[in-house]
Amino acid sequence: MRLLNPDARKANPAAKLRTAGARPRNKLKAIWAYKEFYIMLLPGVIYYLIYKYVPMYGVIIAFKDYDMMEGILGSPWADPWYKYIQQFYESPYFSQLLTNTLLISVYKLLFGMVPPIALAILLNECRVRWFKSLVQTLSYMPHFLSWVIIYGILLMFFSQDSGIVNRWLVDAGSKAVPFLTSTDWFRSVLVGSEIWQNLGWGAIIYLAAIAGIDPTLYEAGRVDGASRLRMVWHITLPGIRHVIVLLLILRLGHMLDAGFEQIYILYNVHVYPVADILDTWVFRTGLEQWNYSLASAVGLFKSAIGLILVYISNSLSRRWGENIW
Repeated sequence: MRLLNPDARKANPAAKLRTAGARPRNKLKAIWAYKEFYIMLLPGVIYYLIYKYVPMYGVIIAFKDYDMMEGILGSPWADPWYKYIQQFYESPYFSQLLTNTLLISVYKLLFGMVPPIALAILLNECRVRWFKSLVQTLSYMPHFLSWVIIYGILLMFFSQDSGIVNRWLVDAGSKAVPFLTSTDWFRSVLVGSEIWQNLGWGAIIYLAAIAGIDPTLYEAGRVDGASRLRMVWHITLPGIRHVIVLLLILRLGHMLDAGFEQIYILYNVHVYPVADILDTWVFRTGLEQWNYSLASAVGLFKSAIGLILVYISNSLSRRWGENIW
């Protein structure tokens, strides 16, 4: 279908995308034809090149007996080349660290996916504008708080001696519960504080996805007499399914990143058996003791596992009809 005004294609970049069927054969001409989009893409590409891809050069530290005085290239190669990976695998803490990391990540994934979706749907169904804005503002404000501040808030509520919750329990005739120093409660505190911090921020993504659903679908549902709950189930949730799958795949890729900053600030020696993860162990034994080769080996191990998980999850998404890439 031809445009009525051929000059509009030159003036409107969006028209170029809609008429991309007639692509120039020369790649340089194709790039020049869409130069506005490539210019917008350039800052992001430069950022990832400098901060994501160039540092990959340091991965070879994992296979060297790294010496800061000799530098990366001057340091001798480890013998055998998998020396530090083997050292990590044979560590007596390997199974405990891997178990803690996976459990905390799985808990955060399972219990952290549904609340933002539910909040986004509730906000979308809310017809009182001022109340919707108020709830949305209050819910995403914790995202901008550092974990140091959140730890102070948790102390105020869950401290065994002076916490508000424990005061209520004592006044009710119960015993004070060591929420922050108990191996039975610490993971619950971790997961709960993570959900509270990211609840509103995650809901923004799903609200944006809901806004992209064709409104005529809701109009057709109302004409057919569907209730609001039915429209949520048959229109809203299927409409944001691709976003849910995409975010799930991204989170699976970081399955071994259980949240270093949060755990490092919140944990203590009493909860090491249930809270010590790969990142915190690497920080103590690798970086504090200047064993950079060991730290790089564990980081490489995590990246390899994350790549495998992303590939597997994307393969599963294709079977469910959601082809991400």
